[in-house]
Amino acid sequence: MRKLALLSVATATVALAGPGVFGSAAANAAVAHGARSIALSDSGRLHLISHHGFTLNEQGTASGTISGTIYIHLHVVSTNHVTAEVSIYPKGGSLTGLASASYSPSGAVASFSGTMNIARGTGSYSHASGSGLSFSGTIQRSNDAVTVRVAGHMSA
Repeated sequence: MRKLALLSVATATVALAGPGVFGSAAANAAVAHGARSIALSDSGRLHLISHHGFTLNEQGTASGTISGTIYIHLHVVSTNHVTAEVSIYPKGGSLTGLASASYSPSGAVASFSGTMNIARGTGSYSHASGSGLSFSGTIQRSNDAVTVRVAGHMSA
C-alpha cells in the first residue's frame, strides 16, 4: 500500500490545489506553448483499506480519461463537510488532487459534492495543472465503500 499524506480532506474535495485557474490568461499561455488540454471524465470504485478517526483511507480502480489505481484519504470535517486527497497512478506517472465538498448523510448512503484542484503530478503528468474540477461521490455507510467522479479540464 502506498502511503499518502492526509489531504486535509477539506483541501481535497479532492481539493486539488491547482497552480492556476484553467482558462485564465496564464493557463491559456501555457496551453499555447505545448501543454495539452485534457477533458477529464473519470470515475472510481474504492473499498476501505483502513480508517483513523474520521478519515477513511480507500483504494480502488479509476476508469475514464485517466485510468489506474486510485487512493483517496477522505476526511469528514463536520456533519456537512469533507476534504480529500486523491491520488491516481496511471501508466507513466501519477496525479494528486485536493478536494473540498459538502457532505450529506442520508440513510444507508452519504453523498458529497464539491471541487478539486490538481496539487502535483509525476512522470508524464509532472506539469499537470487544473482547478475547479467537479468532485462528487457517495459513501456506502455499511462498509465505507466509496464511489467518486471527477470532471473538468486540466492541462498536462
